[in-house]
Amino acid sequence: MSDNKAAGSARASLIDRIKESVRSEGTDQETRIRSRRRLIGLLTGGFLTANFLMFLRFFFPRTIFEPRTQFPIGLPADFPIGVDTRFQKSKRIWVVRTTDRLFVIYASCTHLGCTPDWKLSEAKFKCPCHGSGYDPEGRNYEGPAPRPLDRAYVEVDPQGRIIVDTSVLFREEKGQPTQFDNQGSYIQV
Repeated sequence: MSDNKAAGSARASLIDRIKESVRSEGTDQETRIRSRRRLIGLLTGGFLTANFLMFLRFFFPRTIFEPRTQFPIGLPADFPIGVDTRFQKSKRIWVVRTTDRLFVIYASCTHLGCTPDWKLSEAKFKCPCHGSGYDPEGRNYEGPAPRPLDRAYVEVDPQGRIIVDTSVLFREEKGQPTQFDNQGSYIQV
């Protein structure tokens, strides 16, 4: 009979064990001490198990997925003369087409990295944080921005689609030759 009790208590759930230890409080001194020890053992075991699981979680770090830096945006004929803002939120770029060139401006203010807005009524890019202003070609003319907006690498693939790569940026630094005329900074249209 005691074997059945031992097997039954071994199979009992944690809640049943706690209830049993609380019920046995009214019995003799030795039984109360055993039930308290059992409760402390269960709580300590649960604490150690939780900490061990947290320790194991350390070896499986969370992965940060970043968007692709190379992507197609369409055909050159899809972009009229002016600034196209349809990729501002999804890809953080603006496509600018002039009469002879098409280039892609990376939408990151050169002051502190904020995302400027295209103000159509004023025909300029304006940073909402610190007031830097850029003309339609991305050249700075007001505010604290130290240089023009960067341009992303752009090319036409064999199917005629425009491919943009934001991992390759072209800059124009003060006192340095401009990279805006380098191959890949624009496509001829």
